[in-house]
Amino acid sequence: MHSSGTNSRTKGRLNISAVGPRFGSTKLATLIIRSALTLAVLSALLLIAAPAQAQTETVLYSFGSQTGDGYGPVAGLIFDKAGNLYGTARAGGAYSNGTVFELTAAGSEKVLYSFGSQPGDGAVPYGGLIFDKKGNLYGTTQDGGAYGGGTVFELTAAGTEKVLYSFSSQPGDGINPLAGLIFDKKRNLYGTTLNGGAYDRGTVFELTAKGAEKILYSFGSQPGDGSGPYAAGVIFDTMGNLYGTTCYGGAYGEGTVFELTAAGTEKVLYSFGSQPGDGQMPEAGLTFDKKGNLYGTTSGGGAYGIDEGTVFELTAAGTETVLYSFGGQPDDGSYLWAGLTFDKKGNLYGVTVDGGAHGGGTVFEVTAAGKEKNLYSFGSEAGDGNNPYGGLIFDKKGNLYGTTLWGGAYAGGTVFKLVP
Repeated sequence: MHSSGTNSRTKGRLNISAVGPRFGSTKLATLIIRSALTLAVLSALLLIAAPAQAQTETVLYSFGSQTGDGYGPVAGLIFDKAGNLYGTARAGGAYSNGTVFELTAAGSEKVLYSFGSQPGDGAVPYGGLIFDKKGNLYGTTQDGGAYGGGTVFELTAAGTEKVLYSFSSQPGDGINPLAGLIFDKKRNLYGTTLNGGAYDRGTVFELTAKGAEKILYSFGSQPGDGSGPYAAGVIFDTMGNLYGTTCYGGAYGEGTVFELTAAGTEKVLYSFGSQPGDGQMPEAGLTFDKKGNLYGTTSGGGAYGIDEGTVFELTAAGTETVLYSFGGQPDDGSYLWAGLTFDKKGNLYGVTVDGGAHGGGTVFEVTAAGKEKNLYSFGSEAGDGNNPYGGLIFDKKGNLYGTTLWGGAYAGGTVFKLVP
């Protein structure tokens, strides 16, 4: 499989080079060792006085607690109308190809579907889920399918799965979707693939409800174009244009923010690395504020080093501001895979994979003025989660929910709740 760029830095990036659990980089290898030693190390840490944290974190569920359970969730969560949580685990399950799970507010988990149960099924879901109006779930798998390039799937509330599309079914098709999906008003689905396309630099695709796919754009078609949208899906503006990020490419090789019209005309709005202290290599998607400005994260770069990361703001005209550079204060987080979530006051919330007081990542808040606060450092006690890759969601009371790739009572990751 082609690597989506020439930048050699992996910075803890999840290795997606083979089917099954992915731990190719040095940093991820370190995380595995950390996970294997979680109980022993954290038990020792309990003897050391830790700084008090104003927020209360609860591990709602530790993956690996039952036979056939999933483990290693990468994506964030969604709520149904009854307050149950839904997500994906990229490994484990009855066939070791990952799962879709449901979790009640009380922390009771049910594996809705184990990938690999039928010929041509998808495998290894990295992205999150969305609901349609009937309560069916939709998502992507990075591998599997009829041609081995990943799938788009539909799952009913009863757990019946249907592969809507298998990637690599046609010349120039995209392969390996890592991000989740969005609907338009006509119930067409939109998403990105990390690899494939006419130039093997990834794609933006459209999929009808009946499973007919159209490549809207193949990255690499013009000088200075982006390459390799990682966990970055796309979002719509009010006029029907799509926006997203690529981890590589652009004028400086450090990734881009792009705009794509409904007709498939792409414009690079911003190339990272254009100024000192700029962020590098955005792996997550974007979010709009009420004024039409875009906000996102970069996995590295910023004022304090190549592996730290940033939170940025981008105007519709393409003017970028680094709101916050990680690594500038003690116990700060580092390396961002997930995007951002707004609260009602306009503050941004997100997670870092690494850093924090215990090295297991953080939950942070950034104000509109760029002031950051570390809300929680993972790994504070035995059984806590470590290394959150997925984004956050709020419930109606203002509590935050998310997932961690590692940690928990069985070292298979967690679903957590954070009460401000």
